[in-house]
Amino acid sequence: MVNCCGLLTANKALVPLKSIEVELEVRDHVATVVSTLTYENKEDKPVEAVFVFPLPGDAAVCHFSAKIGQTQIVAEVKEKQQAREEYDDALSSGQQAFLLEESEQSPDIFTLSVGSLPPGESASIRLEYVTELAVQADDGLRFCLPAVLNPRYQPQGASVQVTSVPASLVPYSLSFSARVSSPRPVSKVESNCSLDPLQHLNTEQTQATVKLAAGHKFDRDVELLIYYKDAHQPTAVVEAGQTTAKTGTLMGDPVVMLSLYPEFPQSVMSSVASCGEFVLLMDRSGSMGSRMNNGRGQQTRISSARDTLLLLLKSLPMGCYFNIYSFGSSFEHIFPKSVEYSQSSMEEALKKVELMEANLGGTEILKPLKHIYSQPCIPSQPRQLFVFTDGEVFNTKEVINLVKKNSGSHRCFSFGIGEGASSALINGLAKEGGGHAQFITETDRMQPKVMQSLRFALQPAVVDITVTWDLPKGVSATALSPPITALFQGQRSLVYAQLTGQSSEAAQGCVMVKYSLAGHPSQNPLPFNLKPAEDSGLTVHRLGARTLIRSLEMEEREHRGQQDEGVKKKVVELSVQSGVSSSYTAFIVVNKGNSKPIQGPLVRRNIPTPGNFCHHQVKMYLCITLLYDQTPAKLMTFPSASAVLSSALDDEDIERPIPKQPCRDSLLQVVSLQNASGSWLFNPALADVLGKTSEEVDKSKPALVGYLWATILALIWLHAFKMDAKEEWELLAMKAVSWLRAQNGKNHDSNADAVVFNSISTCVHSSVLSAD
Repeated sequence: MVNCCGLLTANKALVPLKSIEVELEVRDHVATVVSTLTYENKEDKPVEAVFVFPLPGDAAVCHFSAKIGQTQIVAEVKEKQQAREEYDDALSSGQQAFLLEESEQSPDIFTLSVGSLPPGESASIRLEYVTELAVQADDGLRFCLPAVLNPRYQPQGASVQVTSVPASLVPYSLSFSARVSSPRPVSKVESNCSLDPLQHLNTEQTQATVKLAAGHKFDRDVELLIYYKDAHQPTAVVEAGQTTAKTGTLMGDPVVMLSLYPEFPQSVMSSVASCGEFVLLMDRSGSMGSRMNNGRGQQTRISSARDTLLLLLKSLPMGCYFNIYSFGSSFEHIFPKSVEYSQSSMEEALKKVELMEANLGGTEILKPLKHIYSQPCIPSQPRQLFVFTDGEVFNTKEVINLVKKNSGSHRCFSFGIGEGASSALINGLAKEGGGHAQFITETDRMQPKVMQSLRFALQPAVVDITVTWDLPKGVSATALSPPITALFQGQRSLVYAQLTGQSSEAAQGCVMVKYSLAGHPSQNPLPFNLKPAEDSGLTVHRLGARTLIRSLEMEEREHRGQQDEGVKKKVVELSVQSGVSSSYTAFIVVNKGNSKPIQGPLVRRNIPTPGNFCHHQVKMYLCITLLYDQTPAKLMTFPSASAVLSSALDDEDIERPIPKQPCRDSLLQVVSLQNASGSWLFNPALADVLGKTSEEVDKSKPALVGYLWATILALIWLHAFKMDAKEEWELLAMKAVSWLRAQNGKNHDSNADAVVFNSISTCVHSSVLSAD
């Protein structure tokens, strides 16, 4: 693994980055970020400083300037090779120059070259970008300021080895402030870092400011979670074009941004799919052996992943198919091909999951993905791919392109584990695979986020998605966004479009999202005002341009073997016109006003980023750790109403040997004892977790024995003691309830079903279970 964090100078002094100041402005669900980096050359010779740093993968870099002394120079966007040549020419002639360029392998890595900084001189670099804020499971909007950039694994080890600098020695400081505004009240802002109290700026509480507390060391990603009241409201923003741009161009015409939250019929959403092929792809590279939070957490990434696979396997529906792949420098799979989910296949998989370690070397995800896609899909079993990785790959764009090529055959759900997971990789996999992305950092538990994605995967597939526009005569809309490929209940979809033409009619338009769900056609309309919003800047235009640029770049990669230069030319033209970064352009600043050439050979210095690793994808998420009473739960007598259940048992009730369980919290222990069918068998292991001996529970039970009794007890225990983790066990509890309902037919008692659920409800709500 290559560490790209930075270099020390010849005399072990640190490189000349002095400070970083970040100002964040959030408007509803869009963020504008302005970063100012101040350099100071304390050496006795001119230096060229090189700073490799992360940005969110979907960010649109839209401004770059340099201030030397009292002179402010704004960068131009030019074709990348041309910009590089101008930079080299400037250095050769003794001029100061600055070059900002995006990595060709991953859109979330940028390189800033500061050339010919004379001895004793300072320079300030101003970088501005805009980005969309992702919606989290709890409706919070997530902003991440990447602090460090994880080293990208190189299969051939071709990159230059760079010395890392410990976080305690990083010389530069960080100041961070945020201003939040929305049509809806700002209810709270949380972070993984200490914040000063939230300050509301008006009585409606629709505007607020917040700052990092004094003394923050930039040794971790900074993550903010922003919460609004009534967050799931569809919105539309129309932004006026740039007055200096030509009408008919993207920057000259108005652009609309639609935020859509489709609402599905409750009758459809109440049912959960009982089929599917679930392919779980787990990263087992060496970095997965790291702690979740770069040494600050207790659990390793791989151990958290093992616990998550346990929950996933227990929650899969009977009748589906599944397989588990793991990868590093090589890859493995548990079964030669996906197998039907059963008690025996589940047990075999769990035995191998328990043995998984972070021991497969590097991070090469492309090979296992190709192997998965080479396997034929199973008829009537929609393929759902779950990818778990800490995201330290070198060929992000190639991986995402492969997922897009196969998007018609599956949905892809991705999970970035630990600080440093590539936002470009994780978001790209989900976006192009028609799924959903999640990030697990700081004290996050992986399990609830993964279970949310499983619920999405079990939702009925939405097909035949179309977006149609109803606009006044003379006005037309040109889509800037690619077609919507996935819709999930409660999740946002963003649509950008360029509005062309004018109308004398009422300035009102409407967009309609139509789709088919479970065989029923549905539609969600969103009317909006065509009048441009006041004081909106060019944020929407830049995000729209970025969206179109990314689509064109993807198209160009698909045709790369055919030498299609036409698409690349479009990208360059659009990037230059909009001033938004792309993989084929760069920002270039040359200080031509410097009359005195800088003398002496340049010394190259790579700026160290904080931490022993370099990482991107910051997170300010104040996570609530699941806490529960450590006193063993004690079970009281179960209501006699349950005695009406038949005690007739079949061969399924024969007690099996209990495999030795690893040390886990009580929830995972109970989950580990559940059968694939959804039932539990009462045995000493389950009794021990419930805090009672077999003899004590046996005295309190009615004639009912075996699976029925144990399943009821386990469900009562979950509701009584683990409601704070309900999102983790809800699906497997639903499976247990379905199993109990199925026993109704075996018992030939039409009242048994109601009695079971009434008994469970009575137990939970009347506190029949208690802790001694």
